[in-house]
Amino acid sequence: MLRYLTAGESHGTALTAIVEGFPAGVTLDKSFIDRELERRQGGYGRGKRQKLETDRVFIESGTFRGVSTGAPITLRLINNDAKLERLSEPAAPRGGHVDLAGSISYQTGIRQVLERASARETAVRVAAGALARLVLREVGITVFGYVAELGGVPAPPLGFDLAVRDASPVYTLNPEADAAIVAAIDAAREAGDTLGGLVETIVTGCPIGLGSHVQPDRRLDARLACAVMGIQAIKAVEIGLGIEAAKRPGSKVMDPIRYDPDHDEADRRYGFRRPSNNAGGIEGGTSNGEPIVVRASKKPISTLAKRGPSVNMATKGESPASYERSDVCAVPAASVIVENVVGFEIAAALLERYDGSSLDSLKATMAAVHALNREKLDHWSERP
Repeated sequence: MLRYLTAGESHGTALTAIVEGFPAGVTLDKSFIDRELERRQGGYGRGKRQKLETDRVFIESGTFRGVSTGAPITLRLINNDAKLERLSEPAAPRGGHVDLAGSISYQTGIRQVLERASARETAVRVAAGALARLVLREVGITVFGYVAELGGVPAPPLGFDLAVRDASPVYTLNPEADAAIVAAIDAAREAGDTLGGLVETIVTGCPIGLGSHVQPDRRLDARLACAVMGIQAIKAVEIGLGIEAAKRPGSKVMDPIRYDPDHDEADRRYGFRRPSNNAGGIEGGTSNGEPIVVRASKKPISTLAKRGPSVNMATKGESPASYERSDVCAVPAASVIVENVVGFEIAAALLERYDGSSLDSLKATMAAVHALNREKLDHWSERP
């Protein structure tokens, strides 16, 4: 089972993830992981913290001469802005954060709670996701994330060109929308406010059969939704049409099935085709070979420069909420986080579906299952 745990605080010495169940034989491309970490720190609207940190991953176990061994892998990110013990206790909790509920739940101060709850922790989740994507790219599965809307400005993709997204200051695939989005971020900064938005991730190349219908916790859509909802400030997750499906009749939601008799033998869909993909690549909790589409709604950051109303914890009198250094907008960063969290879950489902002890065994098992499925489909009429 591919899984991970993270540890560390926002202003602690480091963030750490231990990844278990990673297959042996994978070249650990540190430069790819570092590029994903750099993208997470970018995007128009970020705060001063990103100028203080230069995230680079240290791979401290589970590797021999740059290749994974099958043992647990330790990923570590050093915090340049480490000052946890010198920080003061916030006087008034911030609405929209875990400050109040967490400090009461754990019977601690607010500082102990907010340092762990901080979205800074997502940096090491991006590292774990990028690590998992090294497996996916070995078997031809790609994961692509981008911003679809920000601050109420829609940015529907005009194509799916990696260069277009990476050239955008806000990680969209719609250069025509970028100027309006940047202006909205500037206006929010001037007003002491923050902005949220929608991010999407598309996974292509998945074979049919990841996930399962037999138990709720094995459904691929449920696993993806849980992983993405676990990201700080994500308030909704959709697969495919998502909430739009509730507004349409069934005839406008169901994806018809076609068959191409001239398909290539290597086709992971075995010739089956869908003229639409309203299901977002998942039916009955199982991947159906179409692109998997995951959409997430990120709320505006609740730490406001103009400071919302709150209560002083000592006096219980009215007080402006305490202020912690923050971003005006982190939606571009969220697109990177969602992309890599989704990538990790897809890799986990892939390794469960096939033998994932080593890269060679994974490829061999995928090829064997593909051949077996082709043989079964070729003789379908003979099946009882």
